[in-house]
Amino acid sequence: MSDHAGHAGHADHAGHAGHAGHADQADHADHGIPTIDLDAPAAAAIGRACARVGFFQVVGHGVDDDVIDAAWTACRRFFDLPLADRLAATQQHADDAYGYLPMEAEALERSLGDETATARSDLKQTFNVGPWPTHPRGSASADPAVRAVADWAFGPTPWPPALPELEPAMRAYFEAMDALARRLLSLMALALDQPHDFFEPFVDHAPGALRALDYPDLGDRRPAPGQLRAGAHTDYGTLTILRQDDAPGGLEVLDPTTGEWTPVPATPGAFVVNLGDLMQRWTNDRWRSTLHRVVVPPAGSGPSRRQSMAFFHNANVDARIEVIPSCVEPGEAPRHEPVLAGPHLMGKFLRATSS
Repeated sequence: MSDHAGHAGHADHAGHAGHAGHADQADHADHGIPTIDLDAPAAAAIGRACARVGFFQVVGHGVDDDVIDAAWTACRRFFDLPLADRLAATQQHADDAYGYLPMEAEALERSLGDETATARSDLKQTFNVGPWPTHPRGSASADPAVRAVADWAFGPTPWPPALPELEPAMRAYFEAMDALARRLLSLMALALDQPHDFFEPFVDHAPGALRALDYPDLGDRRPAPGQLRAGAHTDYGTLTILRQDDAPGGLEVLDPTTGEWTPVPATPGAFVVNLGDLMQRWTNDRWRSTLHRVVVPPAGSGPSRRQSMAFFHNANVDARIEVIPSCVEPGEAPRHEPVLAGPHLMGKFLRATSS
């Protein structure tokens, strides 16, 4: 853990260097999604990517390969367990945040809140991990709605008895992703002309979430019309960090400039980073929380099982998210009313998992 903390501290220095003026790191774009090296000054390049498409990939991130590989292998073993063993780690109540969700238990498209849309259930299964009991929760809020969200967001994760190695592997990966998210936020603050620690008071007891995803090979089964591996959606929090493999039927981003769906390639050693809805609100739409989806592989594309791991970084449940003043142009009004981060997050989640 100390190595990760040290790396996060190094990010502040690198960010300041980037901000000071040699920050024109070349954006190595892959299909419109830039790849940014965090070992070089990166704040300006991150700012450009956030404004244009809301997605980028990072290398030079310093996350230990052993931590990544252990979590990846443990997740694959979990999804290979007999269904009864996976169901032993299922959510105890329909509204619980963590645990196993079987195939077609979620429709991410519903999280957009369009009551007229016919959202098809997603062709995936997931295992969702919340903060550990030792994670700081902050002081109890006087607002009962915020307290209820805190109880939900810091609720327990049911672990599968058949796979004891899953919990330590996921915990190490969770902590590495949380450290990387803090590092990225410090660079984002610099890109917004704020102090490097601007976001820290809003995220110092935030309930991050880690999700392992398995998209099984469909074999001869053809999905229903409009059904995807993950329906089009935006993410809910501050930012998401994704590890993906290079299987057919992958992640696509709706490019805001062209209006076309753009594949996000699986770059060896890289993480995909995208902004969530709270960051778009914070920046008065200067930065983008972009629609994305996971498509079904074309017929005849061969073995197409796909795996990924997504870390969702959120704000404190009691954080009041209001537009950053430097993101409002002279004569312009904020485009968003202030919102409490916790109720926002819970509302999005429950829409996606309601039937």
